[in-house]
Amino acid sequence: MSAAAAATITAPEFRAAGTDLSERRRSGVSRGPIVDLAATPDTIGITWAADGAARIGALTSIAAIASDARIAQAYPGIAAAAQGLATPQIRQLATLGGNLAQRSRCWYFRNPQIGCLKKGGTDCPARTGNHLYHVAFDLGPCVAPHPSTMAMALLAYDARITTDRRSGLSITDLLGDGSNGTADNLLGSGERIQRIELAAPLAGERALYKRAISRTHAEWPLVEVCVRAVISGGTFEQVDIAAGGIAPVPLRLAACEAALKGKPTDAETVARAAELATSGAKPLPMTGYKLDLLKGLVRDVVERLAG
Repeated sequence: MSAAAAATITAPEFRAAGTDLSERRRSGVSRGPIVDLAATPDTIGITWAADGAARIGALTSIAAIASDARIAQAYPGIAAAAQGLATPQIRQLATLGGNLAQRSRCWYFRNPQIGCLKKGGTDCPARTGNHLYHVAFDLGPCVAPHPSTMAMALLAYDARITTDRRSGLSITDLLGDGSNGTADNLLGSGERIQRIELAAPLAGERALYKRAISRTHAEWPLVEVCVRAVISGGTFEQVDIAAGGIAPVPLRLAACEAALKGKPTDAETVARAAELATSGAKPLPMTGYKLDLLKGLVRDVVERLAG
């Protein structure tokens, strides 16, 4: 076996619920020391500022976010994303911080007998191998899509992240731009996510989340979309669109946003904007189908918001 194929993750890893870490340790991909995280008032629960802004501790469970009535009212896209991911059992344990910092779900990364960039290897075996569920926006040497649904939804809301070392980080600051194929995030060694901060909702804003999956339950999405919008007088005053499952990091669909902002909410406008969802796409030989899924999801979600 080559050195790259034999490489494993040996640096200390944090464990909150351990829903991802436990799987990696069972397979032998992760075998280093573990640092257990204890909840503190600053890292668990949801608190609200006087202006309606929310602060969510990194150790807050996905289930707690999914079931919180005030989150559903103020940030419906985030609530719906939390409700849609994984299974009820996993949502009950999995934490927001863990979802943001989870490792790649690529089957080559998860195979302890195969080397890859994220395990110290020199190349991405998925690029020339089976990449049916991988990226349609080829942004860097690794072609595995980022697995965090919550990161995608938080990107649509311009969320800010605080760690034990830094504050005011955007989702892009946390995850990068997709050009670094060796890491799933830009956290430093031993750096821990502490909380996520959301600005107060805009007056009259609404949001929807939708995913396309290959099975009915408990599947990572092929493509997922979260759209926020402020609509007034039949016009899109503000539109924010984020997509996941299509790139090494969640993406904002800037061309779509620009095509909708200030425009009427009619079907023709929405259809034209949806066609721009794939601007900048570079699909792999097996992932071109994701472009049709992306355009269809964007059109469906925006039409429903406008309707």
